[in-house]
Amino acid sequence: MANRALVIDDDKLALDLLSFHLTSDKFEVDTAENGAKGLELAKASEYDVILTDLNLPDINGIEMVRQSKDISPATEIIVVTGEDSAERAIEATRMGAYGYIVKDGNYQGLMVDVRNAVEKKQQTLINSRQAREIEVLRGRLSSRNSYEGIIGGARSMQNIYEIIENVAESDANILILGESGTGKEVIGNAIHYKSHRAKRPFVKVNCSALPKDLIESQLFGHIKGSFTGANSDKVGFIGQAGGGSLLLDEIGEMPIDLQPKLLRVLQEKVFYRVGSDKPQDADFRLICSTNRDPFDAIKDGNLREDLYYRINTIEIKIPPLRERMEDVPMLAEHFLEMYAEKYNRDRMKFSQSAYNQMLNYSWRGNVRELQHVIERAILLSRGDTIELLDIQHDPSAPPVEFPISGVPQGNGSPLDNGLLGVRLKGDELFEHVGKMIVESLDEPADGDEQNDVFNNLESGVVLAALRRTRGNKQAAANLLGLYRPRLYGMIKRHNLEERV
Repeated sequence: MANRALVIDDDKLALDLLSFHLTSDKFEVDTAENGAKGLELAKASEYDVILTDLNLPDINGIEMVRQSKDISPATEIIVVTGEDSAERAIEATRMGAYGYIVKDGNYQGLMVDVRNAVEKKQQTLINSRQAREIEVLRGRLSSRNSYEGIIGGARSMQNIYEIIENVAESDANILILGESGTGKEVIGNAIHYKSHRAKRPFVKVNCSALPKDLIESQLFGHIKGSFTGANSDKVGFIGQAGGGSLLLDEIGEMPIDLQPKLLRVLQEKVFYRVGSDKPQDADFRLICSTNRDPFDAIKDGNLREDLYYRINTIEIKIPPLRERMEDVPMLAEHFLEMYAEKYNRDRMKFSQSAYNQMLNYSWRGNVRELQHVIERAILLSRGDTIELLDIQHDPSAPPVEFPISGVPQGNGSPLDNGLLGVRLKGDELFEHVGKMIVESLDEPADGDEQNDVFNNLESGVVLAALRRTRGNKQAAANLLGLYRPRLYGMIKRHNLEERV
């Protein structure tokens, strides 16, 4: 879809030249010869960028910026004028203008600023949409099967939710570790939108995708004339994140000679635009992520050790999907619902064989791979039931192992452990059972293998529910108050199918 631009200028030659260059760059262009017509067009249509002269016959250019921003806050405004005035440039910027450019015939430089403005507008819309999506997902903490846009009920994910709850309101630097596709950006979203900075920008930067020779300018910004092609002042990512949060994805890919400058920003809370010696306040919360072991990156000379310790105030390690297989059905149902709605396939569901496929696959691509597999299955399915998924067993992949575990045992039967004649319900029942289990545990000796009591308890409770319902999984899920796909994941994880 083509970008749209509105050009406002009472000079017919300037109007034609700007329209020509914008159209050559594949913009759809509307024009206005006065401010009143320009505002009328801005109200009638959505534009990615508006270019306005400063001296219009009916409305002052600064006022044009203000009114245009009132009409469409996301649209970026560039003042293009023959008046080289620092005072007017500052005033226009305060009113919300993206840039103030003096007409000098350099249309190539002007188009660079126009494209940057459009990119900023698109990023603003993405951030706004993410904020709305996160807001819709708020209030689901009670189930803990989803949390701030994160899907997962595994114990490892519960630990991550607790970390986010504890640190989100602080400004502590966060380092998120995880394989590709595990959802590092989603965790970053949760941290930002749970913080006191939630209403401020959340700027995301993929360090590996930025041109090596421009990354300093992109990160810190630059002033006009600081290097060839710098035709106007540019606010960098750090400046854009003012008051909000900055996510540096693949931090280990940041050029090593730039890392000391980032370290200085974190230490001194100021930064300098390229070509400027004027300090700027660095008011942002830093979130970094990487799919590499940071100590390997340090050893290879790709990450400074002093920067690592500065960005790693709090570390969040996301487990790969193969280590939380009980979440696979839950995630699959989430993606099924999402894509069924997107492609108008509202009656779609999984067969048991499809669930079995999911739970016997290693998911090297993690959540991202699962998401793509579900989307593909919906698009290719001829009926309302997905019988098989387009995934194949990889003989070179490590097997997905599920521990076989039972309930902690005392010296005698459950009746000997204090349940004889007990007819408790609700919190009293669970408190009593919990006390009985803990009191029956042996004190661990030095060197003994750690016993995951909760893991064993989960296995025992699910097995008991299946036996009580004679293997009826839906009845067992209802009895335990579980989402049925989650129960399937637990059964598979604890290898309970043959023990019922």
